[in-house]
Amino acid sequence: MCNIENIQTLQRGMNFRMNPAYSVVLMSRRSNAPYADKILEDGITIQYQGHDELKTSNDMNPKKIDQPLRTKNGSLTQNGKFAEAIEKFRLGSAVELVKVYEKIIPGVWSLKGFFDLIDYSVQNDGNRNVFVFSLRLSETQEIETSTHIDIAHTRLIPSSVKKEVWQRDNGRCVICNDIKNLHFDHDLPFSKGGTSLTEKNIRLLCAKCNLSKSNKIE
Repeated sequence: MCNIENIQTLQRGMNFRMNPAYSVVLMSRRSNAPYADKILEDGITIQYQGHDELKTSNDMNPKKIDQPLRTKNGSLTQNGKFAEAIEKFRLGSAVELVKVYEKIIPGVWSLKGFFDLIDYSVQNDGNRNVFVFSLRLSETQEIETSTHIDIAHTRLIPSSVKKEVWQRDNGRCVICNDIKNLHFDHDLPFSKGGTSLTEKNIRLLCAKCNLSKSNKIE
């Protein structure tokens, strides 16, 4: 993931305009995830929760403090930058493109694809006010050659299925045994009716094998 984004480390969950062409967010739907991220029933819309105030003392609990729009010096936080992009979109500017990665198991992140940042709201979660951002799977799934994604392979595969596939395939391409640049591939392509909902139709392929397969049924 860091090699793809050409950075040493990617720790922050929200990264506005990390690349001049797009922003990057890291999401997780695991039981111990720090934020309430989820995929809606339409299968192509993500609700992504904004991020907390940075912890500055041992007695401070960020989960009891409203998520900030601005820092103490008045500059926009990551929440604020994403919200500002949506406000500009509402006024007619181009939609912000966001590249989404999801944590599957510790140390393993899956690229979900590019999403359009279309809306946000501020909601009370019972303890404090939080930002909730809406991202919808974009028709744009190719920015440059190094980040090409086949749209047929960006349908949102459930995290539980990805975890099963990763463990079953031992974190390796099932064709060439490579461990780098792995994709969750539909054995029967999504565009030809293949399902994303069972591990029986999903397998691990490296980028080279995935691109050479294209939309063929093997």
